[in-house]
Amino acid sequence: MNLLIIYTHPNHQSLSYSFLEKVLKGAEENSNINRVQVLDLYEEQFDPILRFNEKKRRRDMHRDPNLEAYRHQLLWADKIMFIYPIWWGRPPAMLLGFIDQMFASNFAYKDIGKILPEGLLKGKSVVCISSMKGPKHYPLLLLNNAHKALMKKALFSFVGIKRVKFFEFGNMEAPNKGHSKKLELIYQYVKRLAV
Repeated sequence: MNLLIIYTHPNHQSLSYSFLEKVLKGAEENSNINRVQVLDLYEEQFDPILRFNEKKRRRDMHRDPNLEAYRHQLLWADKIMFIYPIWWGRPPAMLLGFIDQMFASNFAYKDIGKILPEGLLKGKSVVCISSMKGPKHYPLLLLNNAHKALMKKALFSFVGIKRVKFFEFGNMEAPNKGHSKKLELIYQYVKRLAV
């Protein structure tokens, strides 16, 4: 299995980075995982701003040479793991900008004249590991689970990815709130991960 980790947090001293370290440790000890690539969007200085004009059209985004390396990574991966914080009930703008540009028509999906398009990323699976300052159940109670609906239904299902798992951790800025147990949970999950 080829594992692509898309890490989106500007601070390498964060709990998100600690989750990344546990994922890498678990992947190293998992014989089902052949290769791992990490795409750190902040370190990469990915430009999340979507730009269109007369010369750069949205319908041609699947051929943008500036995004070719990222397209290869997404096609290479059997499993895509996203690690990011939840800010204001949604992933960081950096990750949303990556999604806007990478999950483009004629790369991630194809219009076929029906109600829903054909997803072109079938067969892949996704794991989302997110953390937030607020309580774990905040997105469910006050936001009607908008984050999960955005990621699973509006994005992954649309592009043909049916197997999606979420790990959402709340109260992450509170001291001594079981962070080590949460980190161990992720490590053990990745260590035992099958295709």
